[in-house]
Amino acid sequence: MAELTCFKAYDIRGQLGTQLDEKIAYDIGRAYGEFLQPETVVVGGDARETSEALKNALAEGLMDAGTNIIDLGMTGTEEIYFATSHLGIDGGVEVTASHNPIDYNGMKLVCQGSRPIGNSNGLADIKRIAGEAPWRNGDFSTERPKGSYEQRSLLGEYIAHLLGYINIAKLKPLKLVVNAGNGAAGHVVNALEAVFTQAQVPVELIKIHNEPDPTFPHGIPNPLLPENRAHTADAVKAHGADMGIAWDGDFDRCFLFDERGEFIEGYYIVGLLAQAFLVQQPGSKIIHDPRLTWNTIDVVEQAGGQAIMSKTGHAFIKDIMRAEDAVYGGEMSAHHYFRDFAYCDSGMIPWLLVAELLTTTGKPLSELVKERIAAYPSSGEINQTLSDPDSAIAAVLATYEADALLVDRTDGISVEFADWRFNLRKSNTEPVVRLNVESRTDMALMQAKTDELLALLSAS
Repeated sequence: MAELTCFKAYDIRGQLGTQLDEKIAYDIGRAYGEFLQPETVVVGGDARETSEALKNALAEGLMDAGTNIIDLGMTGTEEIYFATSHLGIDGGVEVTASHNPIDYNGMKLVCQGSRPIGNSNGLADIKRIAGEAPWRNGDFSTERPKGSYEQRSLLGEYIAHLLGYINIAKLKPLKLVVNAGNGAAGHVVNALEAVFTQAQVPVELIKIHNEPDPTFPHGIPNPLLPENRAHTADAVKAHGADMGIAWDGDFDRCFLFDERGEFIEGYYIVGLLAQAFLVQQPGSKIIHDPRLTWNTIDVVEQAGGQAIMSKTGHAFIKDIMRAEDAVYGGEMSAHHYFRDFAYCDSGMIPWLLVAELLTTTGKPLSELVKERIAAYPSSGEINQTLSDPDSAIAAVLATYEADALLVDRTDGISVEFADWRFNLRKSNTEPVVRLNVESRTDMALMQAKTDELLALLSAS
């Protein structure tokens, strides 16, 4: 049995040549088809140089297992989510490594209803079947005839769905910097721009790094890294724009900059969008992650909604979204989930909603989040590499637990006091711990406690 190290808990990611190649992609497609027996699966790929070849090999494996293929070409992950749900078909696969290094690629798999396929509902079985790969010896054949293949575009339907979240006729003049990072978002930006122009909507899109380029000349598109934000921030200031928007490589996350070019932490965007949905749908449920919580809970409760916490990660969030029929869910890492988008995450819907908020409120983005940032200042996520994350977390807990008002273990440890709290959790894939700290109205306290925790971790 082949050891397939590219399989992770909720997706597939691996270094090209050593962990992932076209043969492995074929085996994955064949195993997906053999295990789930889907009639039709949609496939797409991001802007990376190897995505097209991997996607074709994947499709060949699926077809040899009797599955019909609809190939959308270059897409973002959310276009696969949309197509799977919109067409009512059995599944979808996006070939993407998102923000991983340039010598990596991977896949995100969904089944019917755009539900994510993880270890608990099929990914481990697909790994097992692909690793055994009996068809390599010619002694494994499906009973189903070979599947068909067609290329199709659903861009028009997808764009119409995106614009269904706002009223574009009421948008006032806006100047927006949009940075696709030379990833897969450019074709969607162009399509939205065409609609705005045709409908005479006074929204100007200032496009930077909009063309897909697998060499990523401006760096891997990952605006979560501070060093990757300057191009967007500088363009906002240079053009006097109302907002900046930047995406990762498969644009399932979007990152926002205010009119001064200041990066807005995703945590505060979660509160902003939660409030917007609750104005339209009072009493609704909002899902959030455990890393930073107080602002979201406060906003949701003030607006008459119900805040529900989920473990960090898209598979957990989507499960709880469905179970609770929540209208919206958000993570501080800039993943935003929508009930009307098959409970999936989108990197396009959030900035459209915020653009509408700029119009309806008449306030700049800095003003919309200023009070919330002051009310609940936060550290943002700080990653620390440690030789023994478990013992470090245990040492931190031993230091603070006795005086804490609350210790929650939904995801790592969340430790709360009257005027500050923190969440500390370890990575599933590397010897790293991730720290988030927030306080009530006290920036100095938040910073002091952040420094205190980092010193304790360093000593562990």
